[in-house]
Amino acid sequence: MSEIIFEVREDEADGGYVASALGYGIHTQGETLDELRAMVKDAVACYFDETMEAPKITSPRHLSR
Repeated sequence: MSEIIFEVREDEADGGYVASALGYGIHTQGETLDELRAMVKDAVACYFDETMEAPKITSPRHLSR
């Protein structure tokens, strides 16, 4: 595994952004896109423990309506 792709959407109800990994149970949110990028990295680090191979690349894909 070399990449996890995140679907990124604007949170219309609360503002900010929500990211969900395609094919993984990884979800996070942030007020700005910069904050969301940091939160995605943190969520990936928390999801994969020392015994699992974590991806080297995370790719956010912003989806518009």
